[in-house]
Amino acid sequence: MSTTSTSEQRLRAESNVWMSTTRADGRPHLAPVWFVWVADRIWIGTGNGSVRVRNLRHDGRASIALEGGNDPVVAECTAIVHDRDRPPAVVDAFVEKYGWDIAVPDDPDVGQVVLLELRPHRWLMGVDLPVAAEDADSLAGS
Repeated sequence: MSTTSTSEQRLRAESNVWMSTTRADGRPHLAPVWFVWVADRIWIGTGNGSVRVRNLRHDGRASIALEGGNDPVVAECTAIVHDRDRPPAVVDAFVEKYGWDIAVPDDPDVGQVVLLELRPHRWLMGVDLPVAAEDADSLAGS
């Protein structure tokens, strides 16, 4: 993007995003998570044993929403679970934003760390942000 939109500024600055996934039995799962916005993608570091990771391994679709309903930023995404790949730009963004080094394989709070790459394919509520091309390679090389 040549100019930074208000929505993109919020994606860079806000601490939490609400992430929705679907369990194998069809029940929804919704939880707030830390994230970074790098290369027009949402990146989430989390534990391999988390409900969200189990759900995404079964069904790679997710939705995200920034907090605050007065100025919504909501996207439908396709998710990729990276067990080992850690793009340097994403590692740096997590360190800068949260002081969390997601490059470590095990974290005392979440256990085995995996990286979720969410590629938005549809922005809702009139948000004008980039969408992922169907055949685009991930930043992590997968």
